[in-house]
Amino acid sequence: MNFLRLPAARSPPFSLFESPPYPRSSSASCLPIRAVVTSPNSRFPWRATAPRLREARLRSPKVSLGGGQDAPPNEALVGNRRGGAFEASLVESEDLGRDGEVFKKTLRLVECAMFASVSALAYLLSNSLAIENYIGCFFALPIVISSMRWGLTAGRKTMVATAVLLLTLGGPVKASTYLLMHGFLGFTMGSLWRMQTSWGLSIAVCSLVRALGAVGFVLITSFLIRENILALITINMHATFSFMCASVGISAPTMNTIYVTFGVLLMMNCGILVLLLHILYGIFLTKLGMKDSLRLPRWLEKAV
Repeated sequence: MNFLRLPAARSPPFSLFESPPYPRSSSASCLPIRAVVTSPNSRFPWRATAPRLREARLRSPKVSLGGGQDAPPNEALVGNRRGGAFEASLVESEDLGRDGEVFKKTLRLVECAMFASVSALAYLLSNSLAIENYIGCFFALPIVISSMRWGLTAGRKTMVATAVLLLTLGGPVKASTYLLMHGFLGFTMGSLWRMQTSWGLSIAVCSLVRALGAVGFVLITSFLIRENILALITINMHATFSFMCASVGISAPTMNTIYVTFGVLLMMNCGILVLLLHILYGIFLTKLGMKDSLRLPRWLEKAV
């Protein structure tokens, strides 16, 4: 029997042995067999392309990452294959850098939280220790700094966060008192300084805001103690002016004159306070290195 005879209908896809083209015969005969030596690259074609892939990997350009380091060649090939995902990762690494948008938003949030906590703690301790008259001029400073550094939104967030902390720790009276006497004043001053307005307009507007806050504080106190403090102030002023005019021989002033006098004195008091705060905050922010963001008058620039 001949076990090496192949079927005549179909030939195998590949074979290590090759037979010469002899004419086929119907009789079963044993074909002479000739061994053919094949190269490894013909049997395994990917072995021939491996050196060329290795050379292409070594010659491929390097990819620069965000930190200034060059990626190895194999990472460059992976980055080129991935395409959009690789570029997205690079954009994300750039956002997390010092000049990235994500880093700036995180820094702004942290600074607002820090200023709010410091302001609330200082105000609460000053009320508890009765030293508000000595350090009360610094309560509006964190809001001004936050507005100057990050804009009006950051200043508003600092003011609201401080009020919420005081509402939680000290109650609604302390929170409302802080907003009326210091919060709105600091937000208004920081907003006007951020917009590079002149000191004359800034002092006028801040004085008005401070005066309205003082009147609101008096009204809240009157509601709490069940006594009209504004009426007591105007009545005492009328009695004082009436006594002075009677001693001189002049008729006593009317109540409308007393109201106008009270408003003028209140605006003068608030104006002097706001002027001193402008000078103090201007010097303080200049020492912090924020002189370029300020619009100081010439006499203060020369003094600083």
